[in-house]
Amino acid sequence: MRKLVVLLLLFGTIAHSQTQGFAKSSDGTPIFYRTFGSGKPILIINGGPGMNSNGFEALAKKLGEHNLTIIYDQRATGKSKLEKPSEKNISMDLMVDDIEQLRQKLGFDSWIVLGHSFGGMLASYYTSLHPEKVEKLILSSSGGIDLELLNHRDLVQKNLDKTYRDSLAYWDKKIRKGDTTYVTKLGRARALAPAYVVNPKFYAMLAKRLSQSDRALNTLVWLDMNRMHFDCSEKLKTFTKPVLILQGKRDIIPAELAERAHKVLQNSRVVLMENCSHYGWLDAENVYFSEIGNFLKP
Repeated sequence: MRKLVVLLLLFGTIAHSQTQGFAKSSDGTPIFYRTFGSGKPILIINGGPGMNSNGFEALAKKLGEHNLTIIYDQRATGKSKLEKPSEKNISMDLMVDDIEQLRQKLGFDSWIVLGHSFGGMLASYYTSLHPEKVEKLILSSSGGIDLELLNHRDLVQKNLDKTYRDSLAYWDKKIRKGDTTYVTKLGRARALAPAYVVNPKFYAMLAKRLSQSDRALNTLVWLDMNRMHFDCSEKLKTFTKPVLILQGKRDIIPAELAERAHKVLQNSRVVLMENCSHYGWLDAENVYFSEIGNFLKP
């Protein structure tokens, strides 16, 4: 009996094991990563741009119960240090190279890729350039396969009531005047949180996450996407592997972007989740994980 208990404890530890390390990009940038669980490899690309992967640890652990999940800090975020981020070392092509170097470091011939928000845009671009390396693709509240999102700039405002809109305007004004203190960043994030998640119990957690965004880095990435006229649609037309597109019906990302991707991706399926905004695993946990679980079945 004692042996059985020890074995159960051992296997429980293995099932939820975590490893971490660094891959090195082609330009020498260290890319910090963490893995959870065991099984089929799933790369999770977080949103932003300009955020580390810490906010995706819970998602990685949940999906890591039956798979091997990988999260990583995108260049110039978290532990993936970059001394002086600039237009020379922040680009979508370099970020795709980071992913490829990570795949090679971990020794996978191919993997499943899940991209959330901006991470969905990066996942789409990676897939368009390395389709043979992607077994399945999950687009979670993705920013889209092109720059159509820029034509919907007022979506956050539409998801906020007047009280939160006024609060956001107040904090934005302080930031424009040069106030970049943590208190101001957190105040702005607290005003934004209700646009991103429906359930109020997640407001505080999400506000803390949003307050950590690097706005200068965010700007550099968007400048590059504008420079390159970001559009994956032509190359993705020939991608025939399974694609799951998940989005909230109250998302800050318009549903038409999901439909736009669906029309391009031949073997795709769209799921619009009820009472759900931008974070499906928070607002619609059961539906979100059930859809992904079914999608991952052989």
